Amino acid sequence: MAPPSLQVISEQLESPNLRDRMVALASLREVPSEDAVPLIKKVLADESLQLRSMAIFALGVKQTPECYAILVKILETDPDYGIRADAAGALGYLGDARAVEVLSRAFYEDTDWLVRFSAAVSLGNIKDPRAREILIQALDSPEVVIQQAAISALGEIQATESVEQILRFVQSEDWLVRQRLAEALGNLPTPKSVSALKYLEKDSHPHVAEAAGISLQRLGQTTNLIGD
Repeated sequence: MAPPSLQVISEQLESPNLRDRMVALASLREVPSEDAVPLIKKVLADESLQLRSMAIFALGVKQTPECYAILVKILETDPDYGIRADAAGALGYLGDARAVEVLSRAFYEDTDWLVRFSAAVSLGNIKDPRAREILIQALDSPEVVIQQAAISALGEIQATESVEQILRFVQSEDWLVRQRLAEALGNLPTPKSVSALKYLEKDSHPHVAEAAGISLQRLGQTTNLIGD
């Protein structure tokens, strides 16, 4: 069965039936970005938050030069916190270094934890070392999920100078925090990282112990640099 034409998809995106619009948007997965983005834009202001969320995610995957500006505007102006969080997440998929400043501002200024969480995750996805300072501050967030995101992101940007700050979570009561720490340390080759991972390898939670073991194996490739 042949995929629907762009004209058919375009018409379905204007259907009064939400299911039709969702099916049409999903069908754009196989469409080249330059053809898909103009159609995705048709539903960015849809009455359905679920469809809007799908469209924003699609902009992070179907990347064209205009996607960045569209997502920034949504992040900075949309009244719905879930949609703003989606935009922050999609900016991470774009991997555009220009987003570091935008996402940092969102982390500082947005009042909703979900947006701030998405911003922290995306700062890690972009892998720009300029995010280090704000991620260090995110470690002090009262929301545990933001602490987890910050720890992971510091590992993603390979901020070895942050090892001291994240090691305070080595005995966190939340096993997911300890797991994120174990994963992050695998990207941060320092002697203290190795010592902490050997400790976490004996963790009572199997996921933490497994993550620590994997990170130790990864760091084993650089043992000549960091020592035992």
